[in-house]
Amino acid sequence: MPTTRTPSLKHALSSALAKLALAMITSLALSACEHSESAGLKVDDVTKDPSGWPRTLMTSKGPVTLDAPPKRIVSTSVTMTGTLLAIKAPVIASGGTVANTSVADRNGFMRQWSDIADKQNLVSLYQREPDAEAIVAQHPDLILISATGGDSARKLYDQLKSIAPTAIIRYDNKSWMQLATLLGDFLGKEDNAKSVITEFESKVQHFKETVTLPAQPTTAMVYYADGTGANIWTDKSAQGRLLKALGFSLAILPESVKGDISMGKRSDIVIATGERLPDAVTGNTLLLFSAEKEQEKKVKSNSYLKDIPAVQQDAVYAVGNDTFRMDYYSASNLIDRLSRLFKEKHANASL
Repeated sequence: MPTTRTPSLKHALSSALAKLALAMITSLALSACEHSESAGLKVDDVTKDPSGWPRTLMTSKGPVTLDAPPKRIVSTSVTMTGTLLAIKAPVIASGGTVANTSVADRNGFMRQWSDIADKQNLVSLYQREPDAEAIVAQHPDLILISATGGDSARKLYDQLKSIAPTAIIRYDNKSWMQLATLLGDFLGKEDNAKSVITEFESKVQHFKETVTLPAQPTTAMVYYADGTGANIWTDKSAQGRLLKALGFSLAILPESVKGDISMGKRSDIVIATGERLPDAVTGNTLLLFSAEKEQEKKVKSNSYLKDIPAVQQDAVYAVGNDTFRMDYYSASNLIDRLSRLFKEKHANASL
């Protein structure tokens, strides 16, 4: 009677290893295929099907794909919300900053677009501290997170990405117009983005044709209320980019004042405090962002700053509380203020 041979342990192990190897090869092949499809994309690149949809945005966390135009966008970034409103994106809820301040309304929304938010019944999710439950309760079909800044909800990314497509977008290295273009392309609102940008560019051109600039170069900054320092806007910031577009030249920051990353590694600001402050404020003109006229006196009376060129030349100008978060609305307000300020200054000087 023939005997039945059972597989040896060695044979069983070899078989198992062969199956595992095949599975790994298959997995790697699929991974390589997926990678090859997005290998040519850089962060912030948007691709779309010839029919219009789906669309994919490459983010620092990988590609985010929308199969159809979103209808319930939740913005966790109060800075991005202003641009979303400007391009008429279907944003239904937003995170906010500290409520009831000189820059924000009762909901923590920026005052420059507060009335528009009210008309659209924009839901206030929270003030400053991101709340995952509040976000989920809005049943979003897209969640937007800023990569940097005080309004970033990046720490919630792993929780939120399982709820809806979640895109992390960096705004600190973009003008509001670049951000509008990116969002417009991704959300299917490119025509709206182009329209609002064209309108704004006409304002910029009119300014350049009609306004005589003050002495250059210019330092632009947010002065701390306690007088201990300031955040200096760089040419990478939305504020700096707009000033350059208007014809201003930004004063060069000495290397000695750079290096404070207490707010994270950012390209839009340089933090200058204490004895480093006067070394950072080298412009012949000083523009104070997120400030009204009374702030000018405080800067001029600061003993650290009494010898800087702008104070010596009485060229310190506050440009409005709403200029901290730059979007279509605050940028338009800034141009209006600068127009009035320097037209009036020029007119007085010619008398």
